[in-house]
Amino acid sequence: MKKRQRPLSFRLVAAAFAVLGVSALYWTGCGTDDQAPVSAPNRTQFTETLDYANPRVQATMAVQDRHTADIMQDNNVVGTATGVADDGTMVIKVYLREARPGRDWQVESLEGIPVEYEVTGQFTAFKGGGGGGGSDPKVKQTPPIKLGTSGGWRYDLANGYCCGGTLGALVSKGGSQYVLSNYHVLEADIVNGGNSRVAQAGDPVIQPGLIDVNCNAANAQNVASLSGIKSLPNSNTDCAIAQVTPGMVSTTGEILNIGTISSSTVGASLGQAVKKMGRTTGLTRSSVSGLNASVSVAYENECAGGSAFTKTYSGQIVISNSGSRFLAGGDSGSLMVEDVTSNARAVGLLFAGSSSSAIANPIGQVLSFLGASMVGN
Repeated sequence: MKKRQRPLSFRLVAAAFAVLGVSALYWTGCGTDDQAPVSAPNRTQFTETLDYANPRVQATMAVQDRHTADIMQDNNVVGTATGVADDGTMVIKVYLREARPGRDWQVESLEGIPVEYEVTGQFTAFKGGGGGGGSDPKVKQTPPIKLGTSGGWRYDLANGYCCGGTLGALVSKGGSQYVLSNYHVLEADIVNGGNSRVAQAGDPVIQPGLIDVNCNAANAQNVASLSGIKSLPNSNTDCAIAQVTPGMVSTTGEILNIGTISSSTVGASLGQAVKKMGRTTGLTRSSVSGLNASVSVAYENECAGGSAFTKTYSGQIVISNSGSRFLAGGDSGSLMVEDVTSNARAVGLLFAGSSSSAIANPIGQVLSFLGASMVGN
């Protein structure tokens, strides 16, 4: 989810505004400055690599895939995934919009694979405050800027609100360098609506985002320009790129508090330790809790007040996000990398979630759609 807010003059009067008007189980984008800068997730160590090549994972995914369409006919189900229990048993995860008093409709297993249910609320695309450790991702940097920072479309305002997210990483395409983020952070305004304009190729991308400069773009700096590539509604990724303005972004692709990453990528695996640097929660760590996820994600067509739509994705990565400590509103567009000391490899592009689970596009899907490669060592 990207973050949105009123200009300061309005926020002093309406500080209790709830983003999207949804329940507390949904992403509301309401971060707090007292969040721990680096979360300390519980991790279970497994004796095997539970990735897509693992026979047990493959067998479980096959069962999940055979039943997902039927499971998701229930309007209380927002997704399924392949997971693993603490004892190493493979499970099928079913994510629910809300808890229901009677569970007669739920099954304990599918083709011998145990089923685990988790109440996550609706998964929502994440535009959207809070505090993290190390370098502050919300301040205006001296160029060339590092990524993992607040940013967004220069004109991302509508109906009295402004929005923004995270400029996640640097990619290369056709010999040029581009900032990588989410479609819904950079390109999502597709109706004239509240600001009488839509996002177009060539429009400026700023740092910090409007949400961190009191909705006044004059207080930010142009660092890139929109490519015009819109991944939604037709692709299986939520991604967008903006061509770097010469001299404005570090050509090494360095990410705040993470450093320069590897130009190589790595696939996700269950229990895998990961980290990210985002606008709202800063540098945080967690672990992969689900693979091959089919999830339903809610969107808007502009910063605020646009007609809502829902997109169903397949083959996504689920990450533990207890209490929104790993990912919160405004962290959309963050690059998720393996949790190693140096030259970390990209795992996924974070874009949505709830207060218990975060969702990422596998980085291979993102780069394939864009025809791009990671910039790094």
